[in-house]
Amino acid sequence: MGETKSLLKVDDIHVYYGSIHAIKGVSFEVNEGEIVTLIGANGAGKSTTLNTVAGLLKPRSGSIWFEGRSITGMSASRIVSLGMALCPEGRRVFQQMTVRENLEMGGYSRLPQEIPAALDNVFRRFPRLKEREKQIAGTLSGGEQQMLAMGRALMSKPKLLMLDEPSMGLAPILVEQIFDIVKELNETGVTILLVEQNAQMALSIADRAYVLGTGLITLSGTASEILADDRVRAAYLGG
Repeated sequence: MGETKSLLKVDDIHVYYGSIHAIKGVSFEVNEGEIVTLIGANGAGKSTTLNTVAGLLKPRSGSIWFEGRSITGMSASRIVSLGMALCPEGRRVFQQMTVRENLEMGGYSRLPQEIPAALDNVFRRFPRLKEREKQIAGTLSGGEQQMLAMGRALMSKPKLLMLDEPSMGLAPILVEQIFDIVKELNETGVTILLVEQNAQMALSIADRAYVLGTGLITLSGTASEILADDRVRAAYLGG
């Protein structure tokens, strides 16, 4: 193992919704090649944190660094072009568009001549999407829509893929399938930042984890340390 290289560094960010102080000084780091997970109860600020990193929300203070450059306050589209992609909570696919059109939308930051190879890559990883290429996205099953949302995020060829609740609302067998895909993506060199309600599943594939209380990081460590922590077990793992 060579020296670990920091890909994403979030330093003491504070985020407000109007007068509500949603994120109260969150700091964490994601190194190249890692799967890092943020776990915590509903309303702890996990999605807010991801949306802020992705440029969809602006922090009132604090800084965000990607590959050693500040991206604090940068537009979401510019952040995508630097190599970061967010697969949002609730699988927000374009319901009225076909599977292929959704994927092409995900490749908007690529050169036109790069799109066919990017599509081939997604179809190879998600054969189901290839079968459904001409189907309207809104008619896909929940699991297929999740695959489409992940495929669309991959079209921008991200160095860092952020996944917000990928298992939400899926049957257990599909959850396993999605997590297998996340592991495979990581093995091909994509760094992953994962927000997930299913803490057991997230910790089973992550290298490191941060536990988010209400707007604050309350605990951090390797995934196995967090998995073994009695406070985490009581709060998130049913025991």
